[in-house]
Formats: sequence, structure tokens, C-alpha cells
Amino acid sequence: MNEADIPIDIHTLKLQDWLVSRRIVPKNIQSNLKDIRSKITAALQDMPSHEKLIELLKGTNINYFHCKEIIEILKQTEKDTKGLFGSYGSQRMKDWQEIVRLYEKDNVYLAESAQLYVRNVNYEVPNVKKQMTKFEQQSDECLKRSNDLGKPEAQLLAEHAALLQQIGVKGENLREEFTQVLSGLPEIYAKSIKQIGTLDEALQLYATTTGQTKQQCLPITRHLIDFGNTTVYQYIHKEAPLSVEEPPIKLNLSAENEMKSNDNEIDFGDDNNGASSTISGEMIDFGELNLETGGEGGIDFGDAGDTGDIDWGIESAPTEGVEINFDIPIEEYGIVVEGAGMDGGVAKGDQAYTLLDSPSYRERFIDELYELEAFLRMRCYELRQVTASSNVMFSLMESISTHDEESLRKMLTNLDVILTEMSSEQTRHLFQLKHSPKYADLLASKLKQMLKAVEKIRTTKQVLKDRSVELKEQRVALTPVLEKLIAQTKDLQGKIEQDISKRYKNRIVNLLGGV
Repeated sequence: MNEADIPIDIHTLKLQDWLVSRRIVPKNIQSNLKDIRSKITAALQDMPSHEKLIELLKGTNINYFHCKEIIEILKQTEKDTKGLFGSYGSQRMKDWQEIVRLYEKDNVYLAESAQLYVRNVNYEVPNVKKQMTKFEQQSDECLKRSNDLGKPEAQLLAEHAALLQQIGVKGENLREEFTQVLSGLPEIYAKSIKQIGTLDEALQLYATTTGQTKQQCLPITRHLIDFGNTTVYQYIHKEAPLSVEEPPIKLNLSAENEMKSNDNEIDFGDDNNGASSTISGEMIDFGELNLETGGEGGIDFGDAGDTGDIDWGIESAPTEGVEINFDIPIEEYGIVVEGAGMDGGVAKGDQAYTLLDSPSYRERFIDELYELEAFLRMRCYELRQVTASSNVMFSLMESISTHDEESLRKMLTNLDVILTEMSSEQTRHLFQLKHSPKYADLLASKLKQMLKAVEKIRTTKQVLKDRSVELKEQRVALTPVLEKLIAQTKDLQGKIEQDISKRYKNRIVNLLGGV
């Protein structure tokens, strides 16, 4: 086999060592390259205006092969300075010819070219590819995170809509809507105990079993069955009040949680010195009595006259200019108000609330329902024990045979319906709104925080989408950079292979592991 046909295979990683071991290039060329680089920098300060030169020097590190191309261009631009013997008088040409001469001394150009080639193959090209892959991955990740945020956004919107639906408001003007929805509480209470009459049989069974009278057993439940959702006053005094003065509702709704302020009949706790705006209920109505001033001896009933009128023993006095001082305690007038039961027939304060609207009586009523439920479940258990066992101890109890398990379960079903209605989310929210001044602000803050969270999620989603597009654009922008770098590396590889081939009788040279 002819020696010229044997290829020379050189691995890219061992190219520089291969050149040094064959004594083609010196071991250390850094000092020479430093001198050459300084001359190239000085020569670039004085360059003619030429399109090819501008394109050649744009964004490129100058090497030996670029210097030779520059000389070929200068032969065109500096041809007027060429002498008879082929030398150029132009300092530009002389500078670049000196640079090429320094490159060719000790084959420094080949060592530098090998160094640039290895760096491109091992670092520059892989780094650009890695950066492009990173941009693509980050873009996909941003898009994925943006899509993943759709789930919590939908969940928050659903929770916000569900909460508004539970309260029964739209969320546009919370103060006005809270006020409006609270006016519907009596209807909600009436609906929740609509079927309370179905508990009469269960209540009778409980009273008989425990040995209590009909009225003693679960008194609030019995009252609701007999009279409905009356005032606490009527439950306590066993008679309906002449009038009801329910305490004003106070919604401590901060300015940032309400859209606008409207005038309405509900006192929102903004009166001066904490006084209630409904003071008419605290005033004593003295009616149309014509009281005349009398003597110091008190009230004299005297003898009745011919006219049949009662003589109170009060001397007549002019009525002009007479003023009644309401600040004098009522006891000084000699009038005694009986406070046993009636209190003037006016239900005030906590006694003005209905049983289901009073915090304490509502809880007691619910406790009674759970007590009745526990009793019915125990009776069901007893009946199962009597059926499954020969032990007839439970049969000694009265009424054990009057109600079977099916009828008891029907009572439990009726009881569960009332408990469910009493414990509904809307009832709970409205009850808290009416009796807890701070609850309105807490509820409004919760609704506002939900909307803020949704807005924040949407902003984050848009930022992630924009970032994804930006990363894709950066990835696309690196494509021409990579293509140009690969083209330069391949061109450098071809020139190195050609140079080494000339040194070994034009044998084929293959640089392995290239781009």
C-alpha cells in the first residue's frame, strides 16, 4: 500500500499535543501571540473603508487566515503605493505583512489555529447549544407553570362564588347587600322550623319515658311547636309584648371593605359616644293626661261630685308656661311601676330577639335537639337488643311496644331535617353578621382577599407567559450565532487539515471528534 494513501487521523483533544510532539509548533507560543495581538490592535486603528473589510472584521476574532484575507483586500485599496519591485509604500500594508510574518515564524499561526479549533469544538459550540436547550426548557417550564396556575385560580373563584351564594349577596356593595339580606332572617328562621310539628310525637315519647310533664320536657322545643318562633320576652313571661324594640344591628365594615356608604335604618355603630340612634324606645310616653300641680299632701281621692267625676284634691292652676321636667326620677311623682312580667309590655334588649335569633336560646334549642336525637338513637339500640336477645329487661319500660324501630327512625329523619336547616351555611353566616359586629369586616376581608389572590394569580400567569415568549425569542436569536460558529469551526478545521497534509506529502488528514 502506498504511503500517500494512508490517512493521518488526529483526535481533536490531542491536536495540540500532536503538533508539539512532531516539532511542528513550539511548546509555548503565548509570548509570541501576545506580541502579535498588540500589533493587530494597532493596525486596526488605521483601516480603509471597504465593504469586505467591514464584513470580515465584524464580530470576529482576527487570526492568521483573516490577516491573509486583509492583505488581499489591501492589494486592491493600496495598489497606488506599489513600487517597481512589487513592494508597497503604504504603512497599512507593511503593518499587516509584518503581522503575517510573525505568524509564520515557528508556525505560530498553526498553533493558534489548533488552539481556536479545539476551544470551539470543546467549549464554544457546546455552550451555545446548552444555552439554547436551557432557554427552551425554561420556556416550556414557564408555560407549564402558567397552565398549572389555572387550577388554583378556578378553585378560588369557585370558593368566592360559593361564599357569596351562601350569604345571598352579589359582592358589589357589601354594606347595602348585608343590610338587605339580614332583613330576610325571619323568613329563614321560619323555614328552618317549618316541620318542627313533626317532633311532637318524639317529644311526647321522651317526656313519658323520663317521667316529665309535657311542658317540662325540652321547654324551648315545646314552645316552638306550640307558638312558633316568638320573642324571648313571650317565652319568659308567657304573654306577647305590646311592642318590640330590637337592638340595632352594628356592622363594623371598614371603609376599604365597602364600596360605598348608604343611609339606611340600621345603626352601624357610627353614632357619637356610642349612643343608639333609636332613642324613642327609651322615652316614657305620658299620653294625653292633663296633670295639674297639687298640694304637698300627695294624692287626695276626696268625694265624688255631682258630675260623677273623681275629685283628686288637686287645685286648678293656669296651664300656661307649665313645663314637665323629664329628668326627675319617676319615683318622685309617687308612681310605682310594676315590673313583674310586663315591664310596660315592651320587649327590649335580648328579650326583643326571637328564640332562634337569640344567641343563648338558639344554642339551648340546638342542644335540646341533640338531646332528643341521642334519646331516639338510644331507643333504637334498645329495640335492637330486645329483638336480638332473650333478655327482656328493656321490655319492662313503658311504651316500648308502642313505637317500633321504623317509627323511631322516621322521628330521627324529621329531626335531622330540622338540624340540617338550623346548621345551614347561610343561616350561620347571617346569624354571625347580625350578632358579631366584627364578623362583617372579617367576611368582607375574606371575600376581598380571595379576589386579590385571583388577581395575583392572573398577573403571575401573564408574567410567566411573557417570560416564555421572551425565552423562545432568545433561543431563536442564538440559532444564527450557532450556525456561524459551526461554519467558522468547519472552515478552520479544513484549513488545519490542509496545512498538515502539505507537510506530509499531501496525505489525507482527518481531525476526529469535530463539529
